[in-house]
Amino acid sequence: MKPMTDADYIRKLVAEGEHIHQDFKFAISDIRKIAKSLSAFANTEGGRLLVGVKDNGKIAGVRSEEEIYMVEAAASVYCRPPLMLENHVYNVDGKDVLEVVISESGAKPVYALDENNRPWAYVRIADENILASPVHLSVWKEGVKERSVMAYTDRERYLLDLLGKKGELTLSQCARLSGMPRKQVCGLLADFIRFELVEQTFKNHVFYYSLL
Repeated sequence: MKPMTDADYIRKLVAEGEHIHQDFKFAISDIRKIAKSLSAFANTEGGRLLVGVKDNGKIAGVRSEEEIYMVEAAASVYCRPPLMLENHVYNVDGKDVLEVVISESGAKPVYALDENNRPWAYVRIADENILASPVHLSVWKEGVKERSVMAYTDRERYLLDLLGKKGELTLSQCARLSGMPRKQVCGLLADFIRFELVEQTFKNHVFYYSLL
């Protein structure tokens, strides 16, 4: 079998399009936006950036070594905690394409700093980077604790019954209909997700919760 060339490899990836594990970047012009993408991949299932590829899949090439530096700076300076990346440069018809491989983090959440140095965590959904919900943050926070049994009191039962009756609800709807504080509901939903009782879905730019 003929070995795969650099060009073959990149064209194969480009043919997949953008998805949960892959994002195209024509150029690196905003280091904080790159940090946002890195956060999303690290907080989800990992993935790759292909730099020098337009949204339509056309290969434009990396413009300078400065772009590689900016990706590294985004990971080390603008992500908290800092991320370790794998960078590979491939030549396609005389144009260099930078592949940036981001592993799923074992220390979630990974935050990206905004223009005011405020930290925000993101997740990757389909081909978009979405701001993580408060429930995501609670799931990650509770995930570091060793906890094998979930309490099943009246409040847990009531919220599960409510989800069973309504089919799916937002966090705000859960809090309003249950009469419980939003923070408490957030923690309960996080527990339900961790114990695979409830799933979190994203539709029309809103997170919903429903029974599994």
